[in-house]
Amino acid sequence: MKTREESLRLTQLLQLLRRHRRPVAGQVLAEALGISLRTLYRDIETLREQGADLRGEAGIGYQLAPSDTLPPMTLPPAEIDALVLGLRWVAARTEPALAEAARDALARIAHVLPAARREALRDSGLRVGPSRTAVKVPPARLQAVREAVSTQQRLTFGYEDAHGQRSERIVWPFALAYFDEVPMLAAWCESREDFRHFRLDRIRRVRALEDHYLVPRATLLRRWQKAQGIAPDWLDRS
Repeated sequence: MKTREESLRLTQLLQLLRRHRRPVAGQVLAEALGISLRTLYRDIETLREQGADLRGEAGIGYQLAPSDTLPPMTLPPAEIDALVLGLRWVAARTEPALAEAARDALARIAHVLPAARREALRDSGLRVGPSRTAVKVPPARLQAVREAVSTQQRLTFGYEDAHGQRSERIVWPFALAYFDEVPMLAAWCESREDFRHFRLDRIRRVRALEDHYLVPRATLLRRWQKAQGIAPDWLDRS
C-alpha cells in the first residue's frame, strides 16, 4: 500500500510531465522532485502499472502521452482564451503556491483537450502585462490569509489603518479580493462586531488560530454582500 507521501509524489510527477511537450530527462525530473534516480525509475514503473501511458526510458527521457482516462474536453476558442488569460493572470499576480497551482491546472486541462484545441491553448497569444501600481505583499502573508479563508480559521494580526492607527485584530476571514493594486481581505472583526476590510500590505504578524469560526463562510459571504449591496457573482447564484 502506498503511503500518503508516495501518492503525493506520484501526483507531482504526473504534473511535471504534463507541463512538457517533449521528453524530459530522468535527472531533471528527479531533481525537481528532490528524489534519487532510483526512486524516480520506480515511480515511473508504478505509474505505468496504474495505466499511465508513459513513453521513453532511462538515458532518453520520459513523456506522458495524452490520456484516454478522461473524456476529451470540447472547448470553443473563446472558452480556451478565457481559461488561458485567467490562469495566466493568477500565475502572474498571486503568491508562488497559487501561481504554481494555476500552471498545473493549465497543464492538466491541456492534457485532456483534443490535439487541435491543445495547440490553440498552448499557442494562445493572450498575455498578462506587468502592473505598475501593484504593492508588494510578502508571499507567506498572502498564502497564510488565503489558506485561512479556505479553511475558515480565525486569524489574528496587527493592523495599521490609513491614519497610522495600530490595533490588534481577531477576525473571521471569508473573502480575499485580488485588486490590481493590493489584495484586500473581507472579514468579520470580533472587536468591532462588524464586517471590515483589510489591506494585506498593512497587516503584520498574521497567524491562523487553531479553532474555526462557527458561522459558515458562505453565510458570512451572503450577509456581507447584502450589507454592501453587492450582487452575487455567477458562482454564488443557485
